[in-house]
Amino acid sequence: MNRLPCFDVSLVEAVCRVLGDTSEGLTGPEIGSILADMQVEDPSPGLTKWKRLFNALAHQQNKHQVGNHLVMFVNRAMKPARFVQQPEKFRRMRDGLNVAMSLAGYAVNEQGQVVHTTRETTVSGALARAKHLADTLHARGTHPQVFVYCTAELLAENYFHAVLEAVKGVAERLRQMSGLTNDGAELVNQALSTKAPIIAINGLKTETELSEQKGFANLLVGVFGAIRNPTAHAPKVVWPMPEQDALDIFALISYVHRKLDLASKV
Repeated sequence: MNRLPCFDVSLVEAVCRVLGDTSEGLTGPEIGSILADMQVEDPSPGLTKWKRLFNALAHQQNKHQVGNHLVMFVNRAMKPARFVQQPEKFRRMRDGLNVAMSLAGYAVNEQGQVVHTTRETTVSGALARAKHLADTLHARGTHPQVFVYCTAELLAENYFHAVLEAVKGVAERLRQMSGLTNDGAELVNQALSTKAPIIAINGLKTETELSEQKGFANLLVGVFGAIRNPTAHAPKVVWPMPEQDALDIFALISYVHRKLDLASKV
């Protein structure tokens, strides 16, 4: 490999954040193994993964005044054989790396190798990545109401906050439909009560219909309790939100909105 110019320190950090991401990146042992294979010193193995990797690669770049070590690490980290059982993880990591590396005129190809490409601007590179999740949701036929409440978060590809805003959107729609002002389980139980309902998802005339209404209310209470409340109170770093989890949650929220489309105010 020819001598490559040093990368800007912010780009090195961005690449290391992708490779060492808490939920989607390499494991600690994988990082250690690749550094050892490259015979690169691992000066801070006790730090978080991305900081550990950043310290190792930044040290090599400063010591040798070349950018080769960053490219060498990416090439080893992104070998397709590493992702045989996790092809979606390869795609997500590749997308993230391409956003960062495009700013220096590089990209990771389908073989997991760093190649030269047209240098991107910050905006165009970010938009290329930001469109990914939104495009996937549109392709799945996700209900339009999902996008009303989390467009900004989707464009930032921030799954954690996108999910939070989407679930909050369900509560807001219930308030708009019912005229109530409360929140959470209290809102659901009052709006979708079977004894004094404000919103009905069916005729509420038979035991089956009453059971469906009650089950739908229980589902929404579960959504708020299991999804919204943890994401609202826990920091992102201790409540990871992988893409597949986000897609599954969005599918559930989309189902809820479709049921509300057919509901009526009593």
